[in-house]
Amino acid sequence: MEFDLTGKRAMITGSSRGIGSAIALELAKGGAEIAVHCAGNLAKAEAVAAEITAHGGTAEIYQANLCHPEEAFGLMDRVGPLDILVLNASIQIKKPWETFTVEEFYQHINCNTLASLLLLQKAVPAMKAKQWGRIVTIGSVQEIKPHPEMLAYSISKAGQTAMVRSLAGQLAPFGITVNNIGPGVINTDRNREALSDAVYVQQLLRQIPAGFFGEKEDCAGLVRFLCSEGARYITGQSIYIDGGKSL
Repeated sequence: MEFDLTGKRAMITGSSRGIGSAIALELAKGGAEIAVHCAGNLAKAEAVAAEITAHGGTAEIYQANLCHPEEAFGLMDRVGPLDILVLNASIQIKKPWETFTVEEFYQHINCNTLASLLLLQKAVPAMKAKQWGRIVTIGSVQEIKPHPEMLAYSISKAGQTAMVRSLAGQLAPFGITVNNIGPGVINTDRNREALSDAVYVQQLLRQIPAGFFGEKEDCAGLVRFLCSEGARYITGQSIYIDGGKSL
């Protein structure tokens, strides 16, 4: 089965850190040219790009705050045609659902859901013209097992995955696959503070049949596969990388 991505151009949103950075590095190892995206931390984006080039890959950096629709829509004008689009960027605010403000709710929807739609509207025509494309969204196990204090995040990720199911059927005739992966508890900087609480860690581990937390690299290999020719017959699917937490 062929996982080679040589000659393909890929953008991974939110790839200056966490799961996105691991995906960017893995796709680069497969031979893809990488567009590294960040919202604001250029230093971290430059570090990821430097690691890609150090391994013989090619990387460019693009900055845009996807919470602002105009920046999301304008991003693709700067990036240009893509073969692969990985929609990873998101925000996550943890607080009781009764206290969410309208602004906080729309921050989630704008960044985690609306930005995906706007980027796809810009990216898909070039994929259609080539009769080939790969779209992967990074969802969450919270789509089916919502955290009590992350209601807006769960809603926004579930909406993105509904988009996957709708578009997969519409784009399949053009050689474009659209899939979603749903990470569980992954040991990234976003989760570092929460996972420093020993009591909370034990509560989480009891919910994970595998008995341990994932690393960002656990997500990257599957994304590379879904972006390859080897996954040409897989579309419209959600695959959970969660140690069994979704069971």
